[in-house]
Order: sequence, then C-alpha cells, then structure tokens
Amino acid sequence: MARRNDKRSRLVCAADKLFHEQGINITTLANIAQLAEVPLGNVYYYFKSKESIILAVIENRRSILQQQFEELNAIVDNKARLQAFIRHDIANSAQTANFGDVLGSLCQELGKQSGPIANAAAELMQEIINWCEKQFVSLGKADRAKKLALNLIACLQGTNLLTLTLKTPSLVEEQANFLTSWLEAA
Repeated sequence: MARRNDKRSRLVCAADKLFHEQGINITTLANIAQLAEVPLGNVYYYFKSKESIILAVIENRRSILQQQFEELNAIVDNKARLQAFIRHDIANSAQTANFGDVLGSLCQELGKQSGPIANAAAELMQEIINWCEKQFVSLGKADRAKKLALNLIACLQGTNLLTLTLKTPSLVEEQANFLTSWLEAA
C-alpha cells in the first residue's frame, strides 16, 4: 500500500510542478508520468482522467495552504501574522518571475473553465480571502474586514502577475514593504 501511495504522491507532485511551470493545457498525462517516473499506463490506475489529477493537485495545494495557515496562526500577534503572510512570497520571488504565483496561476487558469474544477479552484482562493478576513476582524476591523482582505489578496496577486510579466523578482519585496506599511495604517 505504501508503494501505491508513493506513486500517487509522485504523480500529484509532478502534475503540480508541470501545471505551474508550463500550464495545465500544455501538460499531458505522458509529461506527468515521465516526471514522476511512473509508466504512463499506471497513471490511469491512480487517476481516471486529467480532471481527476487536477482535482488531486488542488487538494494538495489546499493541504499546503492549511499547513501555512497553521504555522501563521502560531504567531500570537495578529498584525505580525498578517505581515508574515505578506512576506511569505519573498522567498519564492525568482520562481514567481519565471512561472507566476503557484496558487494564483493555478486558480486563474482553472477559473477560465466551468464545473467542479473551476469551483474547487475558486474555493481555494476563497480560503485565503477568508483567512485574511478573520485576521482583520481580530484586529478590530470587522466593519471593513472583507474589503481589506480582498484588497490585500488583489494586491498580492497583482504583484505576482506583474513580477511574472516584467520578470522582476524585486517587485515582490518592494510590494511586501509597501503592504506592511499599509497594514500599519489600515
């Protein structure tokens, strides 16, 4: 059983990497199998369709996001928690300049579709907005927490898009510094 899960896990990780680096539409099941070092025929044992592997990647991203939230929630000060969230992307700015934001790119590409995949991607982005909204509520800004959360996420995602488009990783840190100041004033 452990061996089965190992192959499945490798396929999900390979799909996640390829979806991020080259996009979902370009990535084939053969590409995923090759990167995961799993025979192509075995892919269908674990995933009946490309849609099912996309949903598995979304669940993997959700798991990573929940782990990030758990780590952030360990920070006692709410403002420091939001600042850590804002600064999280700095470490990945070079990757963002090459391939875009790992989560935002996935959600943007899947948002062009309809059905369960688009809904799952939208739920993933909504989880981020909801977490930020809770942080603003805990800072005593309940009356405008939703708007502040939407502005923060829009700003971060816009920064990631510009970082990719302009191939300028320094934008992530510059914007993080700006948002940290904005948070102080908010």
